[in-house]
Amino acid sequence: MDSIIIDQLTKKFGSFTAVDKVSLRIQKGEIFGLLGANGAGKTTLIKILTGLSGASSGKATVAGFDIHRHVEKVKMNIGYMSQKFSLYEDLTVRENIQLFGGIYGVSSDYIKTKTTLVLDQLGLQDSAKKLVKSLPLGWRQKLAFSVAIFHEPKIVFLDEPTSGVDPITRRQFWEMIYAAASQGITVLVTTHYMDEASYCDRIAIMNAGKMEALGSPGELKAAYQVDHIEDVFIHIVR
Repeated sequence: MDSIIIDQLTKKFGSFTAVDKVSLRIQKGEIFGLLGANGAGKTTLIKILTGLSGASSGKATVAGFDIHRHVEKVKMNIGYMSQKFSLYEDLTVRENIQLFGGIYGVSSDYIKTKTTLVLDQLGLQDSAKKLVKSLPLGWRQKLAFSVAIFHEPKIVFLDEPTSGVDPITRRQFWEMIYAAASQGITVLVTTHYMDEASYCDRIAIMNAGKMEALGSPGELKAAYQVDHIEDVFIHIVR
């Protein structure tokens, strides 16, 4: 079953084409990676799929809903963690969790029970009353991910979620992604870390708005006869 279906999706800004006729199918529970340099079109594509930006042409369905005709239904069935804004830094850890629970429209009983669970899972019981801005970046990122899947969405979009964090925290973050996928949540993650590609079930490499390569890490390395995804990426970009 496909969670995301994209058909010839295009986004233009004047004469500049940010996303160029991208077509793609992503299955339920799949961890799918979008790789590309800054400006490749990854973030723009995610913004279109999450309803934050309109497409110039093409079609797509997310969680079974048309992104053009059923934007609000799309939003109710997804989670989203952006590069720059995912939490309110002047609110406490607990306040952030409860605020987003309210935004997602879940019941007060669910929010209360799930808040305790999230704090326990992250080991943040003693930090629940601390302002988010006082937490180390790695903890903020893990909290942001937990908030993004708080309402148990069908799909979660993660836009370069591990940017700027240390290798140990990155690995812990990916363990959280694995756990979400094992529960049936589809994960679409963008990254510019080539080593993170090996953590994905499949990856697409974008360059100048186009999807230049698609397959599992093993399939792409075999196709380009190289040992590392970084070599595939360099071949495509050059």
